[in-house]
Amino acid sequence: MRSFLTFLVATAFAGLAFATPAPKLDKRSFVERGGVVYNVFEHAATGAKIEFVNNSGICETTPGVKQYSGYLSVGTNMNMWFWFFEARQNPSTAPLAAWFNGGPGCSSMIGLFQENGPCKFKVGASNTVPINNTYSFNNYANMIYIDQPIGVGFSYGTNPVTSTVTAAPYVWKLIQAFYASFPDYKSRDFGIFTESYGGHYGPEFATYIQSQNKAKAGENINLVALGINNGWFDAGIQEPAYIEYSYNNTYRLLITKSQYNSYLSTFNSKCLPKIQACTSSGTNSACTAADTACYNAIEGPLANIADFNVYDVRARSNDPEPPQNYVTYLTNAAVVKAIGAQSTYQECPNAPYNKFAATGDNPRSFMNQLSAVVASGVTTLIWAGDADWICNWVGVADVADAISYPGQAAFTAKALAPYKVNGVEGGTFKTQGNLSFLKVYEAGHEVMYYQPALSLQVFVQTMKKGVIAST
Repeated sequence: MRSFLTFLVATAFAGLAFATPAPKLDKRSFVERGGVVYNVFEHAATGAKIEFVNNSGICETTPGVKQYSGYLSVGTNMNMWFWFFEARQNPSTAPLAAWFNGGPGCSSMIGLFQENGPCKFKVGASNTVPINNTYSFNNYANMIYIDQPIGVGFSYGTNPVTSTVTAAPYVWKLIQAFYASFPDYKSRDFGIFTESYGGHYGPEFATYIQSQNKAKAGENINLVALGINNGWFDAGIQEPAYIEYSYNNTYRLLITKSQYNSYLSTFNSKCLPKIQACTSSGTNSACTAADTACYNAIEGPLANIADFNVYDVRARSNDPEPPQNYVTYLTNAAVVKAIGAQSTYQECPNAPYNKFAATGDNPRSFMNQLSAVVASGVTTLIWAGDADWICNWVGVADVADAISYPGQAAFTAKALAPYKVNGVEGGTFKTQGNLSFLKVYEAGHEVMYYQPALSLQVFVQTMKKGVIAST
C-alpha cells in the first residue's frame, strides 16, 4: 500500500504532465536612458507597452499633484505621446477626460499650454517659463493630452492613419493601454473634449468607443461626455456659414451685400455639387475634388479678402495671441529630457495632414456619428467663440440644430438665452435633453484661452453629466 506522501508526489507529477502553459504575466520594470528613468509596463493580454516619466515637475507645480508623460505603443513602431495630469481635487474619485487638438495633424500640446492645461504662457519673447493656470481643466478632472496620429507633436514612428475613421482604433488602443497601466481609472466616467477638426474626431472617436463597448472588446470605456468647440463637422452646412459670418458678425464687415450674394451663388454652383458628389459616392477622388472646389471658390478668397486672423477676426493675421512661447519651451533640451520625450516636437507637421487630404477627409460629414452619440444619451456640448472665422459660431449653431436625436425639434425651436458666470453674461446658450449649444462672447478659435473662467465652468458642468446652466 502506497504511503500518503507517495500519493501526493505522484499526483503532483501527474498534474505537471498535463498542466496547461502558465499564462503570460504583465511586466513592470524600469529603464534608464540618458540619465532619465522610465517606468515600463508591458501588458501581456494585448502586447501594449508604455514607457513614461513619473512626476517630471514640468508644467504642473501644484504640490502633491501627480503627472506622467511618455509613450504608449499602439502598434509596431507606433509610439503615441501622452501627458497625464492628476486632478487637483479628489483625484482618487475624479473623472478622466481626454483632450485632442485638431488639424488634422496638430499637437494636443496646443491645448495643454495655450488653453486648458495646468500651465500657460504670457505673450512676450521674455516669457520663456510657463506660469500656473488657475483655470486648468485638471482643477476638476484627471486629464490626458494625446498627440495623434503618429508623427504629430512628440509622437513618432510609422503612421498608417489616413483619415478620421482610421485614426479612431489607435485612440481606442491608447486608452486601453492606459487603463492596463493605470487600472485605478478604468471605472471612472470618461469624457472627450476637442476642437476644430475635433468636429470630425470627437463624433468618430466616441462612436468607435461605443461600438467597442457593445462588442465587449477590451475594457469598457464609460463615455459620459463629449465637448467640441469651434468644430468642423459638415462642409455642406458650414461652407455657406463662411459667407454669412463674413457679412454679418459682431466685429467687422468683411464683404458687402453684393459680394454676399455673389458668394452664395458661387457656393451653389461650384462648391455644393461637389460636396453632394462626395457624400453620394464616398470616393477619395470625389471628396478631394470637393475639398479643392470649396477652398478655391469660398474659403481661400474670403480668407484673403482683408488682413485679418482667421482664428480671431478682431485681430490682424500676425496676431501674437495665443502666445507661441510654448513651442520654443518644448525644444529646450532640459525640458525634453525631463518629460521623457524621444523626438523633436512638431506642432502641426505636413505629413499627417497630407494623408488626410489625399483621402478627401475634410468635406466628409460626421453628422451621423454626432447624432448617434447624442441620441445614445451622452452629455454633449457644442460651443464656439464668436470671434472665430475658420469654424465660426454661425456654422456651428447650424450644426447643433441639425443633430438628429429625440429632442431635436424642441432644441431647434428654442431661442438663445444669456449664459452667465457668477452673474456676468459671457455668452448665449440653449439646451434640450442631453445637448447644449453655447456661443461665447469675445473669444477666438481657442475659446479656453480667451474665456478661461467660463470654459472651466462649462467643462465641469458637462463632465458632471448635466446640460450647462448659468451661475
